[in-house]
Amino acid sequence: MAQWKIDPTHSEVSFKVKHLVVSMVTGTFTKFHATIEGEQEDFSDAKFTFDADVNSVNTESDQRDGHLKSPDFFDAATHPKMTLVSKSVKKLSDYEMKVVGDLTLRGVTKEVTLDAMYNGTVTGFGGAKVAGFEVKGKINRFDFGLPWNTLTEVGGVVVSNELKIEILAEFGKVQSAAKAA
Repeated sequence: MAQWKIDPTHSEVSFKVKHLVVSMVTGTFTKFHATIEGEQEDFSDAKFTFDADVNSVNTESDQRDGHLKSPDFFDAATHPKMTLVSKSVKKLSDYEMKVVGDLTLRGVTKEVTLDAMYNGTVTGFGGAKVAGFEVKGKINRFDFGLPWNTLTEVGGVVVSNELKIEILAEFGKVQSAAKAA
């Protein structure tokens, strides 16, 4: 079985949420891990696992990051990780797939469906195999126990319930001990 590991230097985990209904606030998680296991070269039988350290959230605002780590949102002290474990991969074309998996956020696990674009596999530096993916999806943050909200003076919501997730990932194929020796 082939194993692949994410290269965090060449990958990004980000999210977007509407603020005051008219603009988008973006953020990233700077500490994360992911692996892929499977036999097929096109990743059609792949099992994806992913986790992000919610304490690594970065929105370019220390005040907002502190609020996101608080019990109002991620509750990072109690729930330090966000995880995703795939359950199935459905190949739609040579490069498009649907990934169904269990997302756990703030101690709540729900099944989600994500759109994945397989960008191909190439031989990188030192002859190592490298595969690229773009993964996108949407979740309702209320479904995961992130209910904080408030209204503006005119009755509009400050933060929308829909959260967009995007993972731009480069994976390196893990060389087995027998091949590496």
